[in-house]
Amino acid sequence: MSRVCELSGKGPMSGNNVSHANNKTRRRFLPNLTDVTLGSDILNRSFKLRISNHALRSVDHRGGLDAFMAKAKDVELSDKALKIKKEIVKAQAAQA
Repeated sequence: MSRVCELSGKGPMSGNNVSHANNKTRRRFLPNLTDVTLGSDILNRSFKLRISNHALRSVDHRGGLDAFMAKAKDVELSDKALKIKKEIVKAQAAQA
């Protein structure tokens, strides 16, 4: 399982541990990923996703999964999230 957020595309970064003596050793900064179940109001379904806590806050801020997917860039989304986005767009077009 890769350590990449399915909604924001956040992945591991690299940097240095710096000691008090200013010794530098390489390290990885991993994203804070959690397994979350998010519900779609339009589709009346829930989806299990592995997303970062930053993305979870963004989903809440934008008003839910449907609103987040409407503004999300396709490049940042995973394949699973892209399928969800296409289903939401299709359902919105059917409602209108």
